[in-house]
Amino acid sequence: MHFVELGAGIPVLALHGWTPDHRLMLGCLEPLFAARPGYRRLYPDLPAMGKSAADGVTSSDDVLAAVEELVDAEIGDEPFLLVGESYGGYLSRALAHRRPDQVHGLALICPTGTKVRASDRTVPQFEVRRSDGAELDPVLAARFDGMAVVRTAETARRFADEILPGLEIADRDAMARIEVRWELSAVPEQGTYERPALFLTGRQDNITGYEDVYALLPHYPYASFVVLDTAGHNLQIEQPVLFDALMGEWLDRVAQ
Repeated sequence: MHFVELGAGIPVLALHGWTPDHRLMLGCLEPLFAARPGYRRLYPDLPAMGKSAADGVTSSDDVLAAVEELVDAEIGDEPFLLVGESYGGYLSRALAHRRPDQVHGLALICPTGTKVRASDRTVPQFEVRRSDGAELDPVLAARFDGMAVVRTAETARRFADEILPGLEIADRDAMARIEVRWELSAVPEQGTYERPALFLTGRQDNITGYEDVYALLPHYPYASFVVLDTAGHNLQIEQPVLFDALMGEWLDRVAQ
């Protein structure tokens, strides 16, 4: 898989969601790590997304296997931290339970919860909670407005820089092939994950919601679960101050 590597120190593997590429994770995490040296950040493109091909990949099991191959090749048996967003959160849940002694901390951003298929999820009705009335390019607005709970010039800029580029280059045919077998063959949660965890969810997230994520908490006895108001599926760009604060507190808990 194609990946970008920055920094040195404790490995942090960051998995983006369905369709975007590594720039989504890089955009929200690098400002956090700019003030926290000592971390080696790995930002891969999942198969069929970004610059990663999907040859032979036909299911989420195959995607997870590709992630594990990356871990084995680039991290080995060294402890690491894991951050997953949306579908990347689904994969991260499975990886953390498969490698509980190696994954020393788990942070999930608007993750897929107990319901994998969109039609089965419990999600709130979409609504715009904050807007500065910015006039946007019609092409950008067409991609942005359907999930922009905070519709401002700044969130639109970050969407255009960090999320839209991945949406435009994803291999849609390969993704459709993977979606036929989108559910992992085994439920991610096998017992409990007893290390510091963080669940960040948006009250207005109409993609993955928060109720199906809350149901996972019994499997994470050391998890903080946060539902942010005025935040949708792009929580990381809609509530950046709280995002940095909560992610920083998680890193502090892991370090302790």
